[in-house]
Amino acid sequence: MLLTEGELHEQVGKLEGWKLDSGAMVRKYQFNEFMKGIAFVDEVAAISEAFDHHPHITIDYKTVILRLTTSEEGGITALDVREAHEFNEAFEKTR
Repeated sequence: MLLTEGELHEQVGKLEGWKLDSGAMVRKYQFNEFMKGIAFVDEVAAISEAFDHHPHITIDYKTVILRLTTSEEGGITALDVREAHEFNEAFEKTR
């Protein structure tokens, strides 16, 4: 179920580094080494498989950008928010 506009702003406001952009949640993660970013992407992949929900991933040298939305629902759901929390936890462990 899609989050309401109010729920969306409240939930994303609680997520460090995440922003709303064109109907999706987006976060840019910076790493000091290329391979740390790749290790993070491996963690993102494992989390995504567990959730059976996959983000758009962009890798640009030491920057990884994740973009979350639930296509089947046409926007952002609680699943996206829960997954974003997991990605943030993985980032703290990886960097």
